[in-house]
Amino acid sequence: MKVQELGHIVLYVRNVERSARFYRDVLGWRQILPHEKDGMAFPAAAFSAPSGRTHHELLLIEVGNDAAPVPHGPRIGMYHFGLKIGDSDDDLREALGQLEEAGATVVGASDHTVTHSLYIEDPDGNEIELYVDVPGVDWVAHPELLASPIRPLRL
Repeated sequence: MKVQELGHIVLYVRNVERSARFYRDVLGWRQILPHEKDGMAFPAAAFSAPSGRTHHELLLIEVGNDAAPVPHGPRIGMYHFGLKIGDSDDDLREALGQLEEAGATVVGASDHTVTHSLYIEDPDGNEIELYVDVPGVDWVAHPELLASPIRPLRL
């Protein structure tokens, strides 16, 4: 077997409407389900990136307000997922302004040599990396750059 690409991510959320607003209105995902005429068998929402690369890239499933929160600190399971949002630090600065305006929780900013990244949390505490590839860095020819020390990023 050979994995061809990452297809989609599924997240459990407390309130699917609240989370759908965040992923749709703050991060700009295109919501594809549910449609007004479609009845879902369970509370969920599906999204596709604006590129339309595949049928869906994100699925949110509502588990209710009594669900255990995402624990902070080292733990087993997903740490974060990354979303490329542009091609320059200007794109990151613009995103930071939009995130601050929307009241999103920004938890960090890092220079990874190959990428510059903002880290945010969704309404349920799932961490998301919003990044741009650093122009001129040839990580294909120099994969060791992926292990470069992480430095603070100042936008």
